[in-house]
Amino acid sequence: MARWLRPLVGALLLLEGAAALSFLHHRYEELVQALFRVQSQCPYVTRIYSIGRSVEGRHLYVLEFSDYPGIHEHLEPEFKYVGNMHGNEVLGRELLLQLSEFLCEEYRRGNERITRLIHDTRIHIMPSMNPDGYEVAAKQGPDSNGYLTGRNNANGVDLNRNFPDLNTLMYYSREISGPNHHIPLPDNWKSQVEPETLAVIQWISSYNFVLSANLHGGAVVANYPYDKSQDQRFRSHRRTVNTPTPDDKLFQKLAKTYSYAHSWMHRGWNCGDYFADGITNGASWYSLSKGMQDFNYLYTNCFEITLELSCNKFPPEEDLERQWMANREALVAFIEEVHQGIKGMVSDENNNGIAGAVISVQGISHDVTSGDMGDYFRLLLPGTYTVTASAAGYQPLTVTTTVGPAAPSLVHFQLKQEVVRKPVERKASGTRMNNKALQKKVVPRATRRGTQR
Repeated sequence: MARWLRPLVGALLLLEGAAALSFLHHRYEELVQALFRVQSQCPYVTRIYSIGRSVEGRHLYVLEFSDYPGIHEHLEPEFKYVGNMHGNEVLGRELLLQLSEFLCEEYRRGNERITRLIHDTRIHIMPSMNPDGYEVAAKQGPDSNGYLTGRNNANGVDLNRNFPDLNTLMYYSREISGPNHHIPLPDNWKSQVEPETLAVIQWISSYNFVLSANLHGGAVVANYPYDKSQDQRFRSHRRTVNTPTPDDKLFQKLAKTYSYAHSWMHRGWNCGDYFADGITNGASWYSLSKGMQDFNYLYTNCFEITLELSCNKFPPEEDLERQWMANREALVAFIEEVHQGIKGMVSDENNNGIAGAVISVQGISHDVTSGDMGDYFRLLLPGTYTVTASAAGYQPLTVTTTVGPAAPSLVHFQLKQEVVRKPVERKASGTRMNNKALQKKVVPRATRRGTQR
């Protein structure tokens, strides 16, 4: 099928039997009621859980869609949407409520596309990461809401500048050939983050998310990592330096999937700005430190982009239906992007899953790891790849595989345990170095204090 026809066909499938929805702004209590209403209407494919509480004690609720809610199924990818991170950017919050109603209603109607999506994907939807900030913004209303009113949490902190700065660690690690994924957190990180940020970090550490989007407002563009410029000589907030990830082409494709399925994002001219194809590298737009999308990529297996969805951060209710129609197909099409690349099981010779195995793709210096059950997911563009699975105590295994455009390729790895050989005893020699001298000899110069300026 021609590429340009796919969004049209998808949209036609969604139009079939689409339900009439209410288009209102939802305060916290109304948001909670809306989520539980969806759960009561689709009890067999939904679950509601809270990942924690805000500064003022409001739950950070997530609505899950799955044919087995609450259970991770082997080889079924985990996907998430997060909205309302900035309390006064409210369109994403309302769109995710609409999406939740829509998925439930279309599943009940037997929509083949939505049924397949829910059966093959575990979808997590968090309409509001900053419910305290939203309440401040909502009191002002859409007519008098200031550009910053309600943006931060109740402690006055911008949550999208509150995650541990792993970019700086990653840039340094790259110079010394250190780890390129799952960058360790600083020892004191918990004392530096807000309750909402802490809850999200613990959440994404508990689920093996594969793909994600963070919904914002104030512009119309799909923004992809890195958000933080690598060139640290420039400290200006608005310094534009394109800073691509090792998965830059893949991120561009993910961003274009949303922008071209959106009614007008792909046109480029929106809100007085121009972005070719409706997408941008984050640092190329402006450098942002301690953001959530970079953190996802550097600390977990999750590929996240940021969706700026409206010029008006707090659009009036009469504009919500138009915005929903503009975003509906894009929201569904982006979830479907989780089903690409390769996936499989990493197991031992007894077919026991190996957790934490590293999956490396030759030519792409960013690895992913297997989950608790031993299954892994690696998003990739169509092509032929050399892939290696490795784990402590096992012999690495390398295979070559071809990825097509339609569905992920299944690539399983069965690793053999390393053979432990007993050391051969040798007679003492007057020329043999002692342990301290040997360690001193093999330490690279760059890591020895005082050898570099």
